[in-house]
Amino acid sequence: MAPSIDAHQHFWRYSPAEYPWIGTGMERIARDFLPADLAAVAKPLGITGSVAVQARQSLEESRWLLELADADPFVKGVVGWVDLRSETVADDLAPLAEHERFVGVRHVVQDEPDPRFLVGEAFVRGLRALAPFGLTYDLLVYPHQLPAAVELAALLPEQPFVLDHIAKPRMKLTGKAAAEAFASWRRDIESLARHDHVCCKVSGMVTEADWRAWKPADFTPFLDVVLEAFGPDRLMFGSDWPVCLVAAEYAPMAAIPREYFSRLSAVEREAIWGGTATRFYGLD
Repeated sequence: MAPSIDAHQHFWRYSPAEYPWIGTGMERIARDFLPADLAAVAKPLGITGSVAVQARQSLEESRWLLELADADPFVKGVVGWVDLRSETVADDLAPLAEHERFVGVRHVVQDEPDPRFLVGEAFVRGLRALAPFGLTYDLLVYPHQLPAAVELAALLPEQPFVLDHIAKPRMKLTGKAAAEAFASWRRDIESLARHDHVCCKVSGMVTEADWRAWKPADFTPFLDVVLEAFGPDRLMFGSDWPVCLVAAEYAPMAAIPREYFSRLSAVEREAIWGGTATRFYGLD
């Protein structure tokens, strides 16, 4: 049986200065979160390991996450940050990539004002530096940035990509605006999924919904789209813990995809709950 992997979670030692995005209404996560805290909620659900993803854009944090991985075998991989637009990106990557648990890179593209940031010349040049090190790239984008992600996937067919949080569709909209946003998101998801070197994380959904009033059925249309587009062999479960805690505890959050995918075969479920992440990130 494939290992059960939480393919997307975060650790931090909290300070308001370093995590300014943790604002009003998010006090629940304004504290330290470390591997022992994750294991306490994930292991009872059969999760046997995790991929820690950057939450700050600093080389210091990337090194710190690797220290956590060295100290705790539950942390199977680290997706860190380097400045991909830097002229010294290869030099920055080299010492990180020497660590067997450094498996990929992410930039918080969702915060970039340019909707075409992903296909900027300097950024693409930096992304080309990943493949020689055998590193993956996590796409953290909003729906309006998906067209650039599709273009990027076509530009770099040799680069393994994974889409975080199903691109954060606008789940709080209602009426005509909701229908139009959903149709646009679905179209771009389907375009991205046509590139078979792109995977998708089933993660981050509860924080895009109404934090206090979401229901599992709210996510069904979105899960229908990503399952049809990517197939189980390119989907992976991620909790987005501890960010998810603003809207749901770990167990009820994990129960959403667990119930939805229960209709699939055992082999397909194993892919989503660990096999895809293990293959994509090259986890041991």
